[in-house]
Amino acid sequence: MNTMKITLKVGGMSCMGCVGSVRSLLAAVPGVQGVEVDLAAGRVEVVYDPAQAGPDALRRAVEEGGYTATLP
Repeated sequence: MNTMKITLKVGGMSCMGCVGSVRSLLAAVPGVQGVEVDLAAGRVEVVYDPAQAGPDALRRAVEEGGYTATLP
């Protein structure tokens, strides 16, 4: 399986509950293999299968949860 890694800049995270929410939102996207959240830096690293998901789908998933997300 081919995977890619992308780092999103996520705004609106202020606590560990937010970290869990963002992780869950992204994990629910088909093709996502792993999610690492850096609360202090406001960055989320996502490993995904590009045949099943793309950067826009990842950004939308975060934004639908009420956070802001910026692609690199």
